Amino acid sequence: MQKNKIHPYKFSMWIGIASMSMFFAGLTSAYIVRNSQAKWTDVKAPTLFLFSTVLILLSSVCLHWSVRQFKQREISRYRKFFFSALVLGIAFLVCQVIAFSQLIQNGILLNGNVAGSFIYVIAGTHAAHVLGGVIALIWVYIRYSQKQMVIYSPIGLEVAALYWHFVDFLWLYLVVFYLLMRH
Repeated sequence: MQKNKIHPYKFSMWIGIASMSMFFAGLTSAYIVRNSQAKWTDVKAPTLFLFSTVLILLSSVCLHWSVRQFKQREISRYRKFFFSALVLGIAFLVCQVIAFSQLIQNGILLNGNVAGSFIYVIAGTHAAHVLGGVIALIWVYIRYSQKQMVIYSPIGLEVAALYWHFVDFLWLYLVVFYLLMRH
């Protein structure tokens, strides 16, 4: 019996998540080291980052419910929750773009203050991962909304949800990390 074996797609996603976790651990470690050195000037992160945290958390909750509805074959509910998760994810990205423009308007540039540079690199890299997640969610939504699905399997949806929950948790970690590291 192969009931306890992990699906290869899920296993691959877990490997990717481990890799991305190490990458962001490296970025936050570099932030800690650089933060403790002389000439460090804190930069206030845009408050929009906190609002976008709510958006991505709600998106993750909607996606969780979407997967549950799909498994229960409640397709119309699945679509509503999934679409809500997707819209909230896009809204998160819009908030990030606005937050970056606020940083620029406040004179905080990528090549300026080191603390500001870290905000751009860490939040920008995370936003790129969310953009990849949004693209994956769009692909899954189209694929799983076809009326003539050959196999009714939640694997693709579960893999996309696993990734999405990871970027959600990652953002939460980054926001808490930043708040704790402020002098």
